[in-house]
Amino acid sequence: MNVRLIKEFRFEAAHHLPRVPASHKCQRLHGHSFKIELTVAGAVDPVTGWLIDYDTIDDVWRPLGQVLDHNCLNEIPGLENPTSENLAKWIFDAVKEKLPMLAQVTVFETCDARCEYAGE
Repeated sequence: MNVRLIKEFRFEAAHHLPRVPASHKCQRLHGHSFKIELTVAGAVDPVTGWLIDYDTIDDVWRPLGQVLDHNCLNEIPGLENPTSENLAKWIFDAVKEKLPMLAQVTVFETCDARCEYAGE
């Protein structure tokens, strides 16, 4: 049996988008309550009955969450232009080595706007 598990994480951060026109509202420093979903996919272990322990996903996320939470994303190496798209890829690249079954990262910048990145 193959499944997809999704674990949610949240953090608060500020950013600005330096490559949009000066008149664009996102050019100014502002903050978001980000929600991140890490999706893992694969075969369920017939002995344990699960794909992965959710605590393992928590352990992989924790150091990233500490880097991102209550910081200015523009000041983090690799996030100088912290669009949702770039943030999703940055998180995917940071997590994939430690969580090989990672299938997708979803970044919710607001309640109704999100970016999904599957490593393509």
